[in-house]
Amino acid sequence: MSPLRIGVNALYLIPGGVGGTEIYLRSLLAALGEMDGVNQYFIFTNRETGPELAPKRPNFMAVPQGVRARSRPARMLWEQTALPLAAARLGLDAMLNPGFTAPLFCPCPQVTVFHDLQHKRHPENFRWFDLPFWNFFLFWSAHVSRLLVAVSAATAADLRKYYRLAERQVRVAPHGVDAVFFEVGRRRRPERFLLGVSTLHPHKNLDGLLRAFARFRQARPEFRLVVCGLHGFASGALHALRDSLGLRDAVDFPGWIPRDEVYDLYARAWAFVYPSLFEGFGLPVLEALAAGVPTACSDIEPIAGTVGQAALKFDPRDEAGMVAAMLRIVGDEALRARLAEQGPLRAAQFSWRAAAEATLAALVEAAGG
Repeated sequence: MSPLRIGVNALYLIPGGVGGTEIYLRSLLAALGEMDGVNQYFIFTNRETGPELAPKRPNFMAVPQGVRARSRPARMLWEQTALPLAAARLGLDAMLNPGFTAPLFCPCPQVTVFHDLQHKRHPENFRWFDLPFWNFFLFWSAHVSRLLVAVSAATAADLRKYYRLAERQVRVAPHGVDAVFFEVGRRRRPERFLLGVSTLHPHKNLDGLLRAFARFRQARPEFRLVVCGLHGFASGALHALRDSLGLRDAVDFPGWIPRDEVYDLYARAWAFVYPSLFEGFGLPVLEALAAGVPTACSDIEPIAGTVGQAALKFDPRDEAGMVAAMLRIVGDEALRARLAEQGPLRAAQFSWRAAAEATLAALVEAAGG
């Protein structure tokens, strides 16, 4: 079989501006670069992306596009017009869309990645002017793509339910975890703070975490809380709630920070807490396990299935239960030792290479179909 010419639609990527889907794309491309030296990849980048996105391999080529992704209307127009023309000009055999949306008319078969269907499960978490965009483009992207890749079985089930897709149209390729987190675990030096890595969006339940942390601090006032991640439209309300609870000096929201700083936080955190109400996968939890950080997290799918018995689980809607979990995760030394040992073993079952292999298999199947 001749090598495939594969396009990668990275037009959505705004460094530091799209949350976990940035980590996903960078990690996936790096893994593809390590495992596939045969097929040709053409990475369509925007004016914000930067030159380092494409792996430094002879079969990977960046194809810069003259659009800024921070203007969503401009990016969507480019994706629907200029991108298909570029695909035709390059004679692509398949197009990978790793960020939910696809050109509605494309000269080659497409594989589109869905990270979640929150806009269908929890539309109340979206601003009124954003929701029509999500409903229209994600529906049609799902239906014009030859195959879809879901990052968890839960997201695959949502795709079949809400978009009435046949099981054969959806592939599951769970996230992996960067090997650097296992190295982080070998140099841990815990300090007395709890860590969360999360965008500041409503479904992350950070308001519930703040209220629980205020109660937790009554028993353990020496602990602080650090939640790093993209500041969303709910961040103002979270800052106001933090201050109203008297936690201004006890809780930090440093925003999206460089990965080296994230690794350092994992190395120093006493424990990791993740109270999300909804997830497509929950990558930061897997990273915490790999780093050997004792972890307490929501008992919801797909997180519960990902962590197995390697984390302490709680009902994210039960504030008292969350407080009890935080008290246990910082004070129960036998539990902490067990989770620190089991976390890396559980995380090792997930790899970006496996995700890349499953994604490439979908692209090969789509191109041959």
